[in-house]
Amino acid sequence: MTHQLSAGVILVLGGARSGKSHFAETLAEGSGLAPVYIATGQSLDDEMAARIVSHQARRNSRWANVEAPFDLAGAIQQEDGEGRVLLVDCLTLWVSNLMMRDADIEAETARLVAVLLSAKAPVVLVSNEVGLGIVPDNAMARAYRDHAGHLNQAVAAAATTVYFIAAGLPLVLKSGG
Repeated sequence: MTHQLSAGVILVLGGARSGKSHFAETLAEGSGLAPVYIATGQSLDDEMAARIVSHQARRNSRWANVEAPFDLAGAIQQEDGEGRVLLVDCLTLWVSNLMMRDADIEAETARLVAVLLSAKAPVVLVSNEVGLGIVPDNAMARAYRDHAGHLNQAVAAAATTVYFIAAGLPLVLKSGG
Protein backbone atom coordinates (compact mmCIF):
# COMPACT_ATOMS: atom_id res chain seq x y z
CA MET A 1 0.00 0.00 0.00
CA THR A 2 1.37 3.43 -0.97
CA HIS A 3 0.74 6.46 1.23
CA GLN A 4 1.13 9.89 -0.31
CA LEU A 5 3.47 11.85 1.93
CA SER A 6 4.17 15.36 0.80
CA ALA A 7 6.69 17.60 2.50
CA GLY A 8 5.54 18.14 6.02
CA VAL A 9 5.84 16.93 9.56
CA ILE A 10 4.01 13.85 10.82
CA LEU A 11 4.09 13.15 14.57
CA VAL A 12 3.30 9.63 15.81
CA LEU A 13 2.60 9.54 19.55
CA GLY A 14 1.77 6.63 21.82
CA GLY A 15 2.64 4.75 24.95
CA ALA A 16 5.31 2.11 25.40
CA ARG A 17 4.81 -0.86 23.08
CA SER A 18 1.77 0.76 21.47
CA GLY A 19 2.94 0.06 17.90
CA LYS A 20 3.98 3.63 17.10
CA SER A 21 7.39 2.76 15.59
CA HIS A 22 5.92 0.05 13.37
CA PHE A 23 3.14 2.42 12.25
CA ALA A 24 5.70 5.15 11.43
CA GLU A 25 7.90 2.69 9.52
CA THR A 26 4.86 1.55 7.52
CA LEU A 27 4.05 5.17 6.61
CA ALA A 28 7.61 5.77 5.44
CA GLU A 29 7.90 2.50 3.51
CA GLY A 30 4.54 3.02 1.85
CA SER A 31 5.46 6.48 0.61
CA GLY A 32 7.55 5.21 -2.30
CA LEU A 33 10.32 7.60 -1.22
CA ALA A 34 13.84 6.59 -0.15
CA PRO A 35 13.56 6.02 3.62
CA VAL A 36 16.15 7.37 6.07
CA TYR A 37 15.96 6.19 9.67
CA ILE A 38 17.35 8.73 12.14
CA ALA A 39 17.95 6.91 15.42
CA THR A 40 18.29 8.79 18.69
CA GLY A 41 18.75 5.73 20.92
CA GLN A 42 22.09 4.68 22.28
CA SER A 43 23.15 1.14 23.06
CA LEU A 44 24.15 1.80 26.68
CA ASP A 45 22.98 -1.53 28.13
CA ASP A 46 21.98 -5.01 26.98
CA GLU A 47 18.25 -4.29 27.05
CA MET A 48 18.60 -1.21 24.84
CA ALA A 49 20.97 -3.06 22.51
CA ALA A 50 18.30 -5.75 22.06
CA ARG A 51 15.64 -3.11 21.29
CA ILE A 52 17.90 -1.54 18.65
CA VAL A 53 18.55 -4.92 17.01
CA SER A 54 14.80 -5.62 16.98
CA HIS A 55 14.05 -2.29 15.28
CA GLN A 56 16.82 -2.81 12.71
CA ALA A 57 15.56 -6.31 11.88
CA ARG A 58 12.17 -4.88 10.83
CA ARG A 59 13.71 -2.65 8.17
CA ASN A 60 14.98 -3.85 4.80
CA SER A 61 18.13 -2.80 2.96
CA ARG A 62 16.36 0.18 1.31
CA TRP A 63 16.68 2.08 4.58
CA ALA A 64 19.63 4.35 5.21
CA ASN A 65 20.49 4.55 8.91
CA VAL A 66 21.80 7.64 10.71
CA GLU A 67 22.59 7.84 14.42
CA ALA A 68 21.79 11.20 16.00
CA PRO A 69 21.58 10.93 19.78
CA PHE A 70 22.30 14.65 20.32
CA ASP A 71 22.30 16.79 17.16
CA LEU A 72 18.92 15.80 15.79
CA ALA A 73 18.30 19.09 13.97
CA GLY A 74 21.70 18.80 12.27
CA ALA A 75 21.00 15.23 11.16
CA ILE A 76 17.64 16.21 9.68
CA GLN A 77 19.25 19.12 7.82
CA GLN A 78 22.00 16.87 6.47
CA GLU A 79 19.66 14.06 5.34
CA ASP A 80 16.87 16.30 3.99
CA GLY A 81 16.24 16.21 0.25
CA GLU A 82 13.76 15.58 -2.52
CA GLY A 83 12.80 11.96 -3.02
CA ARG A 84 13.47 11.02 0.61
CA VAL A 85 11.37 10.47 3.72
CA LEU A 86 13.00 10.88 7.14
CA LEU A 87 11.86 8.87 10.15
CA VAL A 88 13.06 10.01 13.60
CA ASP A 89 12.74 7.41 16.35
CA CYS A 90 12.36 8.69 18.98
CA LEU A 91 12.01 12.17 20.44
CA THR A 92 11.75 11.04 24.06
CA LEU A 93 15.08 9.19 23.89
CA TRP A 94 16.55 12.37 22.42
CA VAL A 95 15.21 14.37 25.39
CA SER A 96 16.79 11.96 27.86
CA ASN A 97 20.12 12.15 25.98
CA LEU A 98 20.00 15.96 26.17
CA MET A 99 19.11 15.88 29.86
CA MET A 100 22.14 13.70 30.60
CA ARG A 101 24.30 16.38 28.96
CA ASP A 102 22.57 19.27 30.77
CA ALA A 103 21.73 20.71 27.35
CA ASP A 104 19.37 23.64 26.85
CA ILE A 105 16.34 21.57 25.86
CA GLU A 106 14.18 24.60 25.15
CA ALA A 107 16.76 25.94 22.68
CA GLU A 108 17.24 22.51 21.07
CA THR A 109 13.45 22.15 20.73
CA ALA A 110 13.22 25.55 19.01
CA ARG A 111 16.10 24.59 16.70
CA LEU A 112 14.43 21.27 15.85
CA VAL A 113 11.07 22.90 15.08
CA ALA A 114 12.74 25.49 12.81
CA VAL A 115 14.49 22.71 10.86
CA LEU A 116 11.27 20.70 10.59
CA LEU A 117 9.37 23.68 9.20
CA SER A 118 11.97 24.19 6.46
CA ALA A 119 12.44 20.51 5.51
CA LYS A 120 11.91 19.55 1.87
CA ALA A 121 11.33 15.88 2.67
CA PRO A 122 8.45 14.57 4.75
CA VAL A 123 9.64 13.98 8.31
CA VAL A 124 7.91 11.36 10.46
CA LEU A 125 8.72 11.63 14.17
CA VAL A 126 7.96 9.04 16.84
CA SER A 127 7.50 10.08 20.46
CA ASN A 128 6.19 8.63 23.68
CA GLU A 129 3.25 10.24 25.38
CA VAL A 130 4.57 10.13 28.94
CA GLY A 131 2.10 12.46 30.65
CA LEU A 132 -0.82 10.07 31.02
CA GLY A 133 0.37 8.27 34.16
CA ILE A 134 0.87 9.23 37.75
CA VAL A 135 3.06 12.18 38.77
CA PRO A 136 6.62 10.86 39.16
CA ASP A 137 8.01 10.80 42.70
CA ASN A 138 11.37 12.45 41.93
CA ALA A 139 12.50 15.74 40.42
CA MET A 140 14.44 14.24 37.52
CA ALA A 141 11.51 12.10 36.35
CA ARG A 142 9.16 15.08 36.66
CA ALA A 143 11.58 17.23 34.63
CA TYR A 144 11.77 14.50 31.97
CA ARG A 145 7.98 14.29 31.77
CA ASP A 146 7.74 18.07 31.49
CA HIS A 147 10.45 18.34 28.81
CA ALA A 148 8.87 15.52 26.79
CA GLY A 149 5.43 17.12 27.07
CA HIS A 150 6.66 20.54 25.95
CA LEU A 151 8.60 18.97 23.06
CA ASN A 152 5.57 16.97 21.92
CA GLN A 153 3.40 20.11 22.02
CA ALA A 154 5.93 22.10 19.98
CA VAL A 155 6.32 19.39 17.34
CA ALA A 156 2.55 18.78 17.20
CA ALA A 157 1.98 22.49 16.59
CA ALA A 158 4.44 22.36 13.66
CA ALA A 159 3.04 19.09 12.31
CA THR A 160 0.60 18.76 9.44
CA THR A 161 -0.57 15.39 10.79
CA VAL A 162 -0.54 13.90 14.29
CA TYR A 163 -1.45 10.31 15.13
CA PHE A 164 -1.96 8.76 18.55
CA ILE A 165 -1.37 5.00 18.56
CA ALA A 166 -3.08 2.77 21.12
CA ALA A 167 -2.97 -1.04 20.92
CA GLY A 168 -1.53 -0.75 17.41
CA LEU A 169 -4.46 1.33 16.19
CA PRO A 170 -4.00 4.88 14.88
CA LEU A 171 -6.22 7.73 15.98
CA VAL A 172 -5.87 10.91 13.93
CA LEU A 173 -5.48 13.90 16.26
CA LYS A 174 -4.62 16.43 13.54
CA SER A 175 -4.88 16.23 9.79
CA GLY A 176 -3.92 18.58 7.00
CA GLY A 177 -2.25 21.37 8.96
